[in-house]
Amino acid sequence: MKALILTLLLSGCSLFVAGASASLGGEWQLQAGTNQGQAIPIVAGSRITLKIDGNEVGGTAACNQYGGKIHVSGTTISITELIQTEMACLDDRLMASESAYLGSLARVTAAGRNGGSLVLTGPEVELRFGRVAPVADVDLIGTTWTLDSLISGDAVSSTVGEARLELQGDGRIAASTGCRDVTGSYTVSERQVQVRLDPYDMIGCVAPLGDQDAHILDVLSNGFAVAIDGDRLTLTAGDNGLGYRAEG
Repeated sequence: MKALILTLLLSGCSLFVAGASASLGGEWQLQAGTNQGQAIPIVAGSRITLKIDGNEVGGTAACNQYGGKIHVSGTTISITELIQTEMACLDDRLMASESAYLGSLARVTAAGRNGGSLVLTGPEVELRFGRVAPVADVDLIGTTWTLDSLISGDAVSSTVGEARLELQGDGRIAASTGCRDVTGSYTVSERQVQVRLDPYDMIGCVAPLGDQDAHILDVLSNGFAVAIDGDRLTLTAGDNGLGYRAEG
């Protein structure tokens, strides 16, 4: 992971000096924050995270996932080009938390370290993060994965119901789409997986599960590339893909 080194002065915080070993890189979790004089609510059981890798940023904003760019210019930084998934947040508190946090990122102009914390500041903004310990990559085979996003080109959308995937150690695959279960066999070669699904009922599922069912079956049936980052699994088949998180 590329280190992001910058020089800045932040009251009460250590300096980032060009050429020093201090780095913003890694994953951080929001501990407290304010935006335009109002505290950013942190809902119990939810996580607000910030992952910095080179000039890329991303994470979870209480409900949805987000991504963007981080730019360094002299003693200032900026976070731009923010995009997010479109998962419906059923809890109004999560929506308020997410909106306040993402709005604050666009106002950040400086960063500093205060002990083990990362502090981002800007006009009427202060965000304090604690470092998240890296998660070892989960094994592809033998893990039960829960679907949380559908990928179509550059668009990422939320899922409906519960859909899971397991590549079993005996070469069998078991998956669900939210409205049906499917099984089959698979082979893996250099992170490329080929699947032969067992016969299943070709009648489609009713809305709103129909599109999701078709999307999942399309990815599984056509073979897919696999990428694992910690406890996250991404399957990619052409312009379509599936995002999963390891259970437990």
